Amino acid sequence: MAKAQPLAIATGRRKSSVARVRLYPGTGQVTLNGKPVTEYFSTAAQQNRVTTPLKVVELAERYDVVASVEGGGTTGQADAIRLGIARAIILLDPELRPALKKEGLLTRDSRKVERKKYGLRKARRAPQYTKR
Repeated sequence: MAKAQPLAIATGRRKSSVARVRLYPGTGQVTLNGKPVTEYFSTAAQQNRVTTPLKVVELAERYDVVASVEGGGTTGQADAIRLGIARAIILLDPELRPALKKEGLLTRDSRKVERKKYGLRKARRAPQYTKR
């Protein structure tokens, strides 16, 4: 049995995570890397974060989300998927853009980890100073 063609395909990024998101007509199932969202993300906060764009535009029960995500940690991955879903929704219906924009779901968070500098312990943390 061949899977139906996706209605929309979009990409979301955050820190070093990249998510490729596909929206299919369905009942609201969210599958991440072949696992249900409740199995992939352990905390309810991250599970809710992923589905926020669908809830904002009240389409949570109309589409199935299938996403493949790689890189980074759980927070970066959750935010990357969230951005990908929001972008995919706009491809389906551009009139939903203002509602998603108002909630800040279309803004790519461009912050990355700052590189470590030589002579320091971290990016900015200097070695401990000893007076004597």
